[in-house]
Amino acid sequence: VQLQASGGGTVQAGGSLRLSCAASRRIVNTYVMGWFRQAPGKEREFVAAHSRSGVNTYYSDSVKDRFTISRDNAKNTVYLQMNSLRPGDTALYYCAADSGIITSTMRSASAYDYWGQGTQVTVSS
Repeated sequence: VQLQASGGGTVQAGGSLRLSCAASRRIVNTYVMGWFRQAPGKEREFVAAHSRSGVNTYYSDSVKDRFTISRDNAKNTVYLQMNSLRPGDTALYYCAADSGIITSTMRSASAYDYWGQGTQVTVSS
């Protein structure tokens, strides 16, 4: 499985961006799909995840109510809509996928087997 993340850029605080993660084959409706981010000098942290069924979504407290994860099964793509961006959201954003994750582990980066290359998001004040 190959994942290709895109959509990063530089925006002012309060702005919006939409990240995309395209998978090499049809997995978005059978794998758990997640987004993580890593700022310089910090550990990779969970941002959001989409359950296999598509019914449930999960967010970190820091992005809840500002970010939305969604998917398009026909395009085999997962999105991360980011609104009300803050300088603290500046990081390299990664998409990830795995078929064997259970709910209790989906916030852990080590639980995911497949990763995209990362896309940079920079929010200026």
